[in-house]
Amino acid sequence: MRYRTIYALVCLLLLAVANIQADNLTQPVSLVPCPVSIVPGTGNFRFSAKTTFAVENEEQAAEVRRFTVLLTRAAGFTPRIKVGSKKGDICLTTDASLKSESYKLEITSKRINIHAADVQGFFYALQSIRQLLPAAIETASTPASASPSLSTSADIDWIVPAVTITDQPRFGYRGLLVDVARFFSPKENLLRIIDCMAMLKLNKLHFHLTDDNGWRIEIKKYPELTEIGSRRVDRPGKSFPDRRNPRQGEPTVEKGYYTQDEIREIVAYAGERHIEVIPEIEMPAHSNAALAAYPLLACPVVNKYIGVLPGLGGENADVIYCAGNDSVFTFLQDVLDEVLELFPSKYIHLGGDEARKTHWEACPLCQARMKEEKLANEEELQGYFMGRVARYVQGKGREVIGWDELTNATIPDDFIILGWQKYGEAAVKAAELGHRFIMTPARIMYLIRYQGPQWFEPLTYFGNNTLKDVYDYEPIQKDWSQHTVSLLMGVQACMWTEFCNAPEDVDYLLFPRLSALAEVAWTKPERKNWKSYLTAMDRFNEHLAAKGIVYARSMYNIQQTVTPKNGRLEVKLDCIRPDVEVRYTMDGTMPTAQSTLYTRPLTLTDTKTVKAATFSAGKQMGQTLELPVVWNLATAQVIKSTGADNIGLLVNGVRGSLKYTDSEWCSWMKNDTVSFTLDLKKPETVNRLILGSITNYGMAAHKPARIDVWVSTDGADFRKVSEQTYTKDEIFREGTFREDISFEIGEKARYVRVVAYGAGDCPFTHVRPGQEARIYFDEIIIE
Repeated sequence: MRYRTIYALVCLLLLAVANIQADNLTQPVSLVPCPVSIVPGTGNFRFSAKTTFAVENEEQAAEVRRFTVLLTRAAGFTPRIKVGSKKGDICLTTDASLKSESYKLEITSKRINIHAADVQGFFYALQSIRQLLPAAIETASTPASASPSLSTSADIDWIVPAVTITDQPRFGYRGLLVDVARFFSPKENLLRIIDCMAMLKLNKLHFHLTDDNGWRIEIKKYPELTEIGSRRVDRPGKSFPDRRNPRQGEPTVEKGYYTQDEIREIVAYAGERHIEVIPEIEMPAHSNAALAAYPLLACPVVNKYIGVLPGLGGENADVIYCAGNDSVFTFLQDVLDEVLELFPSKYIHLGGDEARKTHWEACPLCQARMKEEKLANEEELQGYFMGRVARYVQGKGREVIGWDELTNATIPDDFIILGWQKYGEAAVKAAELGHRFIMTPARIMYLIRYQGPQWFEPLTYFGNNTLKDVYDYEPIQKDWSQHTVSLLMGVQACMWTEFCNAPEDVDYLLFPRLSALAEVAWTKPERKNWKSYLTAMDRFNEHLAAKGIVYARSMYNIQQTVTPKNGRLEVKLDCIRPDVEVRYTMDGTMPTAQSTLYTRPLTLTDTKTVKAATFSAGKQMGQTLELPVVWNLATAQVIKSTGADNIGLLVNGVRGSLKYTDSEWCSWMKNDTVSFTLDLKKPETVNRLILGSITNYGMAAHKPARIDVWVSTDGADFRKVSEQTYTKDEIFREGTFREDISFEIGEKARYVRVVAYGAGDCPFTHVRPGQEARIYFDEIIIE
């Protein structure tokens, strides 16, 4: 009887514990970017119509009102605000001992205290609260407008977990470039991006308004900048690099621009969220849209039609502002006068990148300018050009930023350098000369690059910048001097839009990588933790979904690496998320949560199709990788070449996709002559040799002019047994396609050598005239 009584008491106790409300439990807390310190408390604070904010002044009240709008819209109630009071459920208190933008947030079940030195700090504290609230805070109260997975506002507990957060940013400059010249983002979509930036505590929007492909800002004094410069010819079905230049008289279509009133609205909206909008007016290059409207501002030696470019532009991209024409500087000063009036930003970006001096070299006006100013070469002439415009802007009380090509000559005084080439080395060079700089290395921070395994991604170009690549970026290198470190203002990601055809395309490339940028910009390296970040990012992604943003799920997809090893193939399957399982099959069925768990590389010795996907809690998270590995006499054999990138790709049994950067295409540094030799280990009858080749016209990837096949029995004496030659028309066909080049051999051999002779430079009619045609092979097949 005694034991039954004790058992009953224990059961009652367990039942009581099980029924404790969540308010009394310590909750895990995650935020992106990760704060300096985050200490979970016990219980939750609940927002309601009775919640009162106590603020010290009207400036703080304005910040709170913008926050309470979220609750009004999503929850259907509006907390009260008491100005000049110290009594409230949520109290804002100025603390002069804190640094600018920093804050201390104390949440208990009864009260919230926010301490900050300035309104930016209070704003960022409120953004942290916003992230801690249910994701439905991003929706309107009308259920139909919310994500289908979200409950109605009446069903939601508007609570935040008890926690104490101490926080401040690592860098003062935390930026994002949005290119609206190549793809014009409608104002409403741009405002939504700005709001997401604010949630992530990013504070600089680099507004790329002008380029060869479009002029996107109304200038009253020069109306043709938008009447002509905002329009371009359409090239339906052609990707950006494949688009041919416009012909004179060819009809154009409106691609969009912002009126001055819309610019003011964008700037004000960003300003309310403590984001400084930095306009960029490109010069002297990337100016075809302006010169299409006002062609007399180009060098008088230009003898081709100047139009707004629908793509890369080829030779037409070398049409730039004339450095010897004073009217150019008058024009740019007039444009900048209106830009300065519209943008209160401390900074103005003047471009300065990728200026080809073809016409300057032949222009009598530019040559006269060089002689007059005692300039040694055209690079110094660009320094003069940029310095002259910079001094004008500086005379108006603003500071100037330019791309890192400015380091090719004498850098104009007080220019801030934005480092983009490779890993930003040129910007570090500028710092050694005393210039402030910002890091935005293309190899990591250009969000136009593929963000996951390319089999699954929409078309863009270059290689991968995955979510983890962005997250892992550390801008400060160990070999930097303290002086160089002191001149680093911060970091920026660049959202170039060559391959975007709809606002959703921009969203897809931006999110969730933008949150990884925020971690780099805000969080110190010692506080970063990949697994913790993923938890916080997943929660932030719920907010994105509630806002109607379809973010990329590339982080759940599998990247394969198939490597020949000792006559076998090793198949490695990688996912950047460590919190998922990889399940696979090799029997033709689709993988499920019950399929074999991948724990180590697979070994193949014959033809198989590996199918794999990631799973979490029994749910498939990513797309299914279907990887056919096809065996032939060449597969997994020893192959050697000079100057090749990943020569083993030719014998790994995997065919490449239509994306030549998908990690399955072999390429060479020099393409005049490439060769490779295959060892079959013993004499074999080689009936046919097949070589997989790719043409990507827009990126100058073409098959060779000639391919020879040689064989040998001893590896010393080779004789040619077959060849294929191609005409220029056959080589430089337009489009993107794969082609199997077949050679009939009918010989017994142990060694097979392939020698390919490059096609040379692309012809002048090509979209990349004068650029060396590159060779890509994906597989050598021997039957």
